[in-house]
Amino acid sequence: MNRVSVKRAGGVAVVRLNRPEKMNAVDFEMIDAVIAVAEDLAADPALRAVVLTGEGRAFCAGLDVANFSALALGDPEGLIMPRSHGAANRFQQFSLAWRALPVPVIAALHGVAFGAGLQLAAGADLRIAAPGTRLSIMEMKWGLVPDMGGMVTLPEILRADHLRRMTWTAEEVSAEEALQIGLVTEIAEDPLARAMALAQVIAGKSPSAIRAAKRLIEVACTAPEAEVLERESREQTDLIGKPDQMEVIAANMQGRAPRFD
Repeated sequence: MNRVSVKRAGGVAVVRLNRPEKMNAVDFEMIDAVIAVAEDLAADPALRAVVLTGEGRAFCAGLDVANFSALALGDPEGLIMPRSHGAANRFQQFSLAWRALPVPVIAALHGVAFGAGLQLAAGADLRIAAPGTRLSIMEMKWGLVPDMGGMVTLPEILRADHLRRMTWTAEEVSAEEALQIGLVTEIAEDPLARAMALAQVIAGKSPSAIRAAKRLIEVACTAPEAEVLERESREQTDLIGKPDQMEVIAANMQGRAPRFD
């Protein structure tokens, strides 16, 4: 069985973890499949947005326990330390590939998002959770620390004291608490439907402006003020008067939906 499935609806790609009998627990095959899908999507100029979800009763229950033995009995230095994707290793790229995708990524969460699953969700731009979803930075339960890109993404989402508490205790939080502390964007009875609705709204906007906005927000979250201001001006300059922006103006003037190539 393929560990990941992809379906297209116009410019929106629905990426689904596909190991429901294991609550989409992450094994090495899934890591490689997720990275491959993200890389394929990143190269698609027609892509407008991505929805990331899980098949069955959970988004993702974390790393497959069977893999802990392979890590503990193997060569962690040789497995973890080599950089295979720029500054990241294979495990970190599992979540960071979605952060690097040039279009918005929305994670639709249900059941549980534990450990590797939570770090995968943290690589998305937005997280929509079903009521009753449980979330945890689970690694401390196994005597480990988050090492799948979470220490890049989670500090941008969570206040430092919440990040410390969740990392040190491995406690679960409910969707409702996750909303309060900023770990999820919103709660919806049907998170996949809500994520699809948001993705369709995004897909109807100027594709070049959406991609520029994602690049700009990434810089705005991490860079010094002068660099942010320079990038803001550059992205705007590169949009003004170009075909996508002219189509938006024409559509607004004519009272119709814009049409992009």
